[in-house]
Amino acid sequence: MNYTYMMECSDGSYYTGWTNDLRKRIKTHKAGKGGKYTRSRLPVHLVYFERYEEKHDARSREVRLKQLSHAEKQALAASFSENMAEYTEES
Repeated sequence: MNYTYMMECSDGSYYTGWTNDLRKRIKTHKAGKGGKYTRSRLPVHLVYFERYEEKHDARSREVRLKQLSHAEKQALAASFSENMAEYTEES
C-alpha cells in the first residue's frame, strides 16, 4: 500500500510526502530524521493521509498537495480532523 501524507510542524508549517510504510515514516519524523526536519528537529504530527494501490497515484497526489497554499493546507487538515472525529465517534 502507498500513502500520501501531510504533517504539521510545531511552527505551523506543513510537510507533505509519500511513502509505502506510513508508520515507519511517522516514527522517523518524530525522531527528527525526516526530510527538512533533520536540521530543525521540529515536532510534527500527522494531519492528513490518503491510501493508494499504486505508487504513481500517491506521488501525483503529493505533487498536488505541495502546490496548495498554506491556507488551503490548513483547511484540508481541519477537514480531515473533523472527518476523523466523526469516524471515531461512530466506532
